[in-house]
Amino acid sequence: MPKFLAAPPVMVVMLRLVVVLMSSVVPVRAQEPSRWNTPRARALVERATRRRAEQLADTALADYTATAHGYLTFLAQLGEGLREPPKVVKADELALEVYWRAPNLSKQIVVGRRDTLLLPTDIQYHRDHLGVVQNNFPSIIRVGDGDEVRDVPHPLSSAGLGEYDFAIRDSVKIRLPGKTLDVYEVRVRPKNERAARIIGAVFIDTTSAEVVRMAFDFTRGALIDRELEDVSIVLENALVQGRFWLPSRQEVEIRRGGTWLDYPARGIIRGRWEIGNYKINVGLAPSIFGGEEIAFADAKTLRAHPFAGRVLDSLPPDVRAVTDEDVARVRAEARELVRAQALARTTGASLAAVRISDFARVNRAEGLALGAGGIARMGSGVSVDARGRFGIADHEAKGRVALSRAFASGRSLSAFAERDYRLADDVQERSLVTNSLAAQEYGSDYTEPFDVRAAGLVAELGTAGGAAWRLRAAVERHDSLGVRGTPATGRYARTIAAAPLDGAALGLEAEHPTALSLFGTELRWRARLEAMRVTRGAAPDWARGFLTADVERPIGGARLVTRATLGAVAGSPDVAPQALVYLGGPISAPGYAYHEFASRLGASAHVEWQIGAPFFSLDLGGFGRSPARMTLAPYAHVAYVDGAMPVAARAQGFFPSVGLGSMFLFDLVRFDVARGLRGGRWTFSADVNRAFWSIL
Repeated sequence: MPKFLAAPPVMVVMLRLVVVLMSSVVPVRAQEPSRWNTPRARALVERATRRRAEQLADTALADYTATAHGYLTFLAQLGEGLREPPKVVKADELALEVYWRAPNLSKQIVVGRRDTLLLPTDIQYHRDHLGVVQNNFPSIIRVGDGDEVRDVPHPLSSAGLGEYDFAIRDSVKIRLPGKTLDVYEVRVRPKNERAARIIGAVFIDTTSAEVVRMAFDFTRGALIDRELEDVSIVLENALVQGRFWLPSRQEVEIRRGGTWLDYPARGIIRGRWEIGNYKINVGLAPSIFGGEEIAFADAKTLRAHPFAGRVLDSLPPDVRAVTDEDVARVRAEARELVRAQALARTTGASLAAVRISDFARVNRAEGLALGAGGIARMGSGVSVDARGRFGIADHEAKGRVALSRAFASGRSLSAFAERDYRLADDVQERSLVTNSLAAQEYGSDYTEPFDVRAAGLVAELGTAGGAAWRLRAAVERHDSLGVRGTPATGRYARTIAAAPLDGAALGLEAEHPTALSLFGTELRWRARLEAMRVTRGAAPDWARGFLTADVERPIGGARLVTRATLGAVAGSPDVAPQALVYLGGPISAPGYAYHEFASRLGASAHVEWQIGAPFFSLDLGGFGRSPARMTLAPYAHVAYVDGAMPVAARAQGFFPSVGLGSMFLFDLVRFDVARGLRGGRWTFSADVNRAFWSIL
């Protein structure tokens, strides 16, 4: 075995600890088998099934009319691990007139519709996404006009009674004027976990056997479209006129990924409806129910509907920012009720990439580098991921192969081996796509690469304190890189003189995605602790930590944006250059040169005020029109360096700067001009919005 792959005792202990930790993570069922299909549970669901059938012959309810108000929102979720909350791309607000007539005639007319576009898209919804479910679904459940889910037996149907297991989980008391209802939550799981079935819960009134609420997800076998990840539905009923349980609130969430390319991007359709204003037995004529079940009023009527405020002003916060708690609970319960295989993607192989730059990039060490990757899923959460690229200028191959085991809890364990050009950049100064263009054309490379060969384990430890935790243990070999690329114009700066060494590395990382925090702020932070035990080489051991935090808050029509970073390295003064904290560039120190500062202690703080301003609108064809506005963002920034190293161009102290950012085209493109106030200079930068850097 090569010397650099021989792990020291502390490394062996840590690797064994990771294996023990992960081997204890097995999916468990929330209830013992003995609690399923008890006589009491079977009797209740059989009564509820009979009651659903009797409703078709119940002459007391001849017909009804109602109104429904809802939102249909298309969102995008981006970034490795898809941890950040999804962002709204398009939001539609709708108003419906709802009609029903015994035994099973239904009609819905869209009488009002308006939308707002936050990012360009040509999304088209299925017609049944534009309406409400009026009957808790018939005996066979269908979603998305049958293109997404179809032929799934309803658990409270004659066929469903034989296809599902049932268990009473809890009882709930619902207090209404003049009466109190006892409702049982009955959990539902399929007998055949690979068949097209639902997983979730139904809430049944013990007196009338009426369905009060349904909350469920679908097995993998139920999803017709292979790009679907899951479909979650919540249906709630209300007691109308003290007798009839009729729809009152509904939610649906449809999450879609890709099949031909494993890429950290997801599309989400989220619907939310409120139904009310019921009028019972009004004598509806059968002629009302002709034509499409969900129809549209004429364009003039749609435009004239009196919606209040703007679409985004009235959009519920849970629709706008994060997954609704009910939908999230349904998904979590589904994972508890069946094995992970029933919800996992089908086995197979596909192309894979973390970002677009995995396929092509340009930098000073490689010149043009072309790459590709793939992932093979073998079932039971086991997958093999392989990626590689080749530099045209340095004639070197880089790559990574990993064998992973994922668990239903969200934890995973991976064994990997890699050779890559790692970046000594705690703060990414520009997107990799923009950096490739600037490096190729102007010799401006804002990456700090050094050579790394490594093998080890990575454990995704799950979520605690709102953050996702990751532990990494590896043996590594570091070396420096030379400049091999040649730009079209200009000249590349030298790469850092990384110290050649072998050693054992241990790292712990926590990432807290954007979430609501104190005083209405939106908080996101990321922390990383790592240590290197050098076994060969002149460099001493070191330990380092880096923290970045973003806090934003909307104030009226404006937004206050703040960002702070803090990095520190513990070790002797002659610590390896690849371990230092580097600052300088459009993000970490605008108005100063790229990595002008290098130290064992560095920090920065940024305060920005984003306000809207008039701008001309552009027609994007089938992708809509850009808004007739732009965003101006004046800001102040300060960088702090304590104990500059010989590789740095500056001494220690505070280095302030001021600047102005401007964002256009749905705020997708940003231009910045900044001035360093302590021996700095004027700097200009243009890039894509930082929210998209993780996939570029």
